[in-house]
Amino acid sequence: MKKVLLVASEAVPFIKTGGLADVAGSLPKYFNKEEFDVRVIIPNYKCIPKRFKEIMKRQTYFGMDLSWRTQYVGVMEAEYDGIKYYFIENDYYFAGDRPYGNAYEDIEKFAYFSKAVLSVLPIIDFKPDIIHCNDWQTGLIPVFLKAFFSEIDFYADIKTIMTIHNIKFQGRWDVKKVRDITGLAENYFTTDKLESYGEANYLKGGIAYADCITTVSETYVHEVMTQFFGEGLDGLLRSRKDSFYGIINGIDYKEFNPETDKNIVANYNSNSFKSAKVKNKLELQKELGLEIDENKFMIGMVGRLTDQKGLDLINHVMEDICAEDVQFVILGTGEQRYEDMFKYYENKYKGRISSNIYYSEKRANRIYAASDAFLMPSLFEPCGLSQLISLRYGSVPIVRETGGLKDTVIAYNEYKKTGIGFSFTNYNAYDMLNCINYAKQIYYTNKKEWDVIVKSGMDTNYSWENSARKYEELYSSL
Repeated sequence: MKKVLLVASEAVPFIKTGGLADVAGSLPKYFNKEEFDVRVIIPNYKCIPKRFKEIMKRQTYFGMDLSWRTQYVGVMEAEYDGIKYYFIENDYYFAGDRPYGNAYEDIEKFAYFSKAVLSVLPIIDFKPDIIHCNDWQTGLIPVFLKAFFSEIDFYADIKTIMTIHNIKFQGRWDVKKVRDITGLAENYFTTDKLESYGEANYLKGGIAYADCITTVSETYVHEVMTQFFGEGLDGLLRSRKDSFYGIINGIDYKEFNPETDKNIVANYNSNSFKSAKVKNKLELQKELGLEIDENKFMIGMVGRLTDQKGLDLINHVMEDICAEDVQFVILGTGEQRYEDMFKYYENKYKGRISSNIYYSEKRANRIYAASDAFLMPSLFEPCGLSQLISLRYGSVPIVRETGGLKDTVIAYNEYKKTGIGFSFTNYNAYDMLNCINYAKQIYYTNKKEWDVIVKSGMDTNYSWENSARKYEELYSSL
């Protein structure tokens, strides 16, 4: 039995701010339980809902040195959906009303968390073969393992994996202050280790010291080894290319299932979507005050309203997108200028545009179920989950070929009659517009072919099953 400890700063269903939580909470359920004992450890934030606090049991508590400080470490435990979870408890660090705060607070908070994760292992009597770290918040674990624990017998032979979910976020702070917080010696802060452009960098430390590195799609592996996408870490990643792997994320097919989803008005599968998606569309049009017309080409968009998501492209050609034969439904929050842009166009094109500047899981699922196409023109997208959900719900993705979007959305080929979506290569507003218009043309002029694309997408398996098998192979190779 191989033992794995997956460490993250968030995990569904306990706490979620982004896709990392979906990975940490969903992936462990899909491992072969006869061969792998996979457990998860996260901080015990005060803002975790009470219903989850009530299922936690106290395991232990102790004092731990963090540089010159001694800090309390409490360990709570809970079994959920067949997975054992541990929660590191410390009210000083985790008492806020949200998981992340000011950078200087988070730098100390996650140094504490990383050392606490390693310190609890002998006390809870769990020696993992592999510690699977996720993003910068856990980047110090491979560093601390080498610096403070490698001479202790219990920790001998423990391997580490560092997974990069988004290289833009690295956990950078003043070297002197990080040395004071962590107690790490000066020789750890060199350009080949934690130091990066004059600052200490937690993610860089994790990449430098982990036994292997993964990220969330094969294309993103190649992208982050270039200067444009690498955010200053491309040189280090190129030097570690022989132990750098891309494994695409999945989605939980029980959670995202149009056949059983209680949030939508008509359930369906890949054989019954035609009539059901129309019912969902008509209901959403009614709900949002759009023109009631089952034949209108409805484009959905769900996500953060930021530059990364390609919204500057949309802004450039929004007038062209808002043609009379299109309805556009947006859900999400983000930068003020994009929130204002979508509100402006909703007022200008009543009945065609619906801007929902908030987030609701129920509304998101209704958009996936009702829309004909789903737009994701991202500047970069390490993996992306929205396109996987849209495929599951029969909303044909229109994406830019970057990161996980390129790896998961096979472009429609009208000659070979293959593909599950539409894609464009260059980060260009008119290339995006041409791609939208091409999809719209197929929708209006060749409905039979459109339905084949929808069915092919719904029948493509992007569940965690596939990802779990690849992680199992990687764990076994270590």
